Amino acid sequence: MSSSDRVRLSVALVDVAPGHEGDFRALVAEFEAVLARKQYGRVDTIQDEAQPLRYYAVRHWADAEAAERCHADPDVQAITARLYQIARVAHVVNGARRVDPSTSAGVRPVRIEGDRRAGFDRRRMRGGSPTGTDRRGGKDRRTGRRRENDAGATVDLVAAARLAREHALAPFSKFKVGAALETFDGVVVTGCNVENATYGLTICAERVAMFKAISEGHRAFARIAIVADTREPTPPCGACRQILWEFGGNLEIQLANLESRTAMYRLQDLLPMPFDARLL
Repeated sequence: MSSSDRVRLSVALVDVAPGHEGDFRALVAEFEAVLARKQYGRVDTIQDEAQPLRYYAVRHWADAEAAERCHADPDVQAITARLYQIARVAHVVNGARRVDPSTSAGVRPVRIEGDRRAGFDRRRMRGGSPTGTDRRGGKDRRTGRRRENDAGATVDLVAAARLAREHALAPFSKFKVGAALETFDGVVVTGCNVENATYGLTICAERVAMFKAISEGHRAFARIAIVADTREPTPPCGACRQILWEFGGNLEIQLANLESRTAMYRLQDLLPMPFDARLL
């Protein structure tokens, strides 16, 4: 990287679920300590005056390489995974991620329009990791009009899933499914269903996307879009719900057909009593 590329800044919008403010502050302090100890940079977490459960996480990276090491750090990924259980993130500025031409065209983290900064409070608390769970009853605030109007900065996860569906291999069922999984730092990884003559070895689009993402080094995830050629929403099967929970936590689930988005859930709504490592 050039010398002009040293100091980098990333900003994320974090909405904390009601009743989890104390948990969030504890994780904020833990994340700040990791950044300081490993010299990745520092974080300022600023509370929105108008909406007390909303925070702006401003990460000051030592340089772009430090940001990349931070995103790949298992300690950071563990904190991020826990934060996804109590808060939801929207990436406003990602000034540290390299542009990868092999990823989906036009996929970049979202910018937020000026009116979203109304009531911006200058009070500061200890810095933290921006991650997320939805506290808004399923309403999609990361997609829709605001994102569609932000030319050049749109992450159209449903469109990516529709494109992935075209690669599905479903000679037996003829039922093609596409999935697009968004990672914590804005990368989109896609998958499609692949059928097998023994049927039992068939793998769903959601698991293909998750396993691809894991094999490429990603460990923290924000949301997934699933597309099938059906009139009604086609949710992930039980096996996929378990895998998504195991590696992604309480993901936002966007369901769509070939024409429009049809439904949106949190994974906990689809898997209310999940089994995971906490029970072992």
